[in-house]
Amino acid sequence: MKKLITTLLLTTLCSSAYAASEFESTANKIKAAIKSEVRTEKDTKRDKNRKALQTLKFFGLRDDMKIVELIPGGGWYTKILAPTVAEKGQYYGALYTGPIKKLAKQPGFEKIKILAEDSKIYKEEGAKFYSLEANTLEVKNVDMVLTFRNYHNFAEEGRRKMNKLAFDALKAGGTYAVVDHTRRHMEQNTPSNNRRFDPVLAIKEIQEAGFEFVDFSTLHYREDDELEYEVGVKSVTGNTDRWTIKFRKPI
Repeated sequence: MKKLITTLLLTTLCSSAYAASEFESTANKIKAAIKSEVRTEKDTKRDKNRKALQTLKFFGLRDDMKIVELIPGGGWYTKILAPTVAEKGQYYGALYTGPIKKLAKQPGFEKIKILAEDSKIYKEEGAKFYSLEANTLEVKNVDMVLTFRNYHNFAEEGRRKMNKLAFDALKAGGTYAVVDHTRRHMEQNTPSNNRRFDPVLAIKEIQEAGFEFVDFSTLHYREDDELEYEVGVKSVTGNTDRWTIKFRKPI
């Protein structure tokens, strides 16, 4: 029994060491991307809060992966993700990609590929949340789909559509990585919480799309965010409590 326990402990230690070593190459590329001159002062001011290296390590990013970033917006994460996988993998941007098309013309970002350019994200007159029209991301068997602080933007139908698009694009065993601002559980919509989302409801919806819940991280837990104010309010902006959750497409 003692020999068996020793063997198990050694196996665990070796596995942990291997995982750390496996991520080292990716970590070096992430660090290099973070230091890139293409990133503006506005980008770098957010580094301490967003913790890109730790967040991407938690999600299991590797530099040889094919990845899709949904709704990359202004490209804060694109500037880190695209260079990290440029040599061995592939970066795809999908849904509201206008801003990163300019980035794709800059040196080091030529391999960026834009998907689902015919998709539409729009808000009906008087609506609080966006709708989404897209049937496919035009890619299959990718390793990871990521989206950062976008889930809250959509009405239920749009969220379910986004989850389905991610599920269909991923390979079996692939990762769906989602981050958003935290709303209190079961709290009704108010002008102050429109850009927040209930993590319990997010887990429910994403599991209903076919995903398995894998893990969550407290990297972006902020005790001093009382979940009361709009995320742009001076007292919480740049320091909101965010949920960081990892899902998997079943094998």
